[in-house]
This record gives sequence, structure tokens and C-alpha cells, in this order.
Amino acid sequence: MEYLKESDFLIAFGKNLRKYRKLKGFTQEQLANDLNIEISQISRIERGIINTSIGNINAISKVLKIDTKDLFDF
Repeated sequence: MEYLKESDFLIAFGKNLRKYRKLKGFTQEQLANDLNIEISQISRIERGIINTSIGNINAISKVLKIDTKDLFDF
């Protein structure tokens, strides 16, 4: 298993989130509304600017109806 430095990990996670969000037909606004968070937070997660909580990751996977592990498969 390859270990990435934190900034690269956050960017890869964000790109993966964006991929699944789009595959499931969600806009950033729709996902943010379903999660009851700000749209800007989704944007910052997808761009790898912020490190979101595992609670948010769990909620995202539920809303997108994907396995949590899928968000880390990059």
C-alpha cells in the first residue's frame, strides 16, 4: 500500500468524492443540502483544501448510497 502525504491524500479523496457525486447525479448544492452543511464545505473537500470528519464521510456515503470504503479507493 502506498502512503501519500496529507495534501496529496486530501486531493485524491476530493477527486474521488467529486467522481461519485457526479456519478450519482448530485450537484454540490444538492449534496450539501442533504448533509445540512454549506456548499462551500463540499467544494473545499473536493478541492482537497480541508480535512473533513469521519462523521461527514459516513454521512456522505449514506447520501450517495455507496460504501464508505469506495471514497478511499484511489
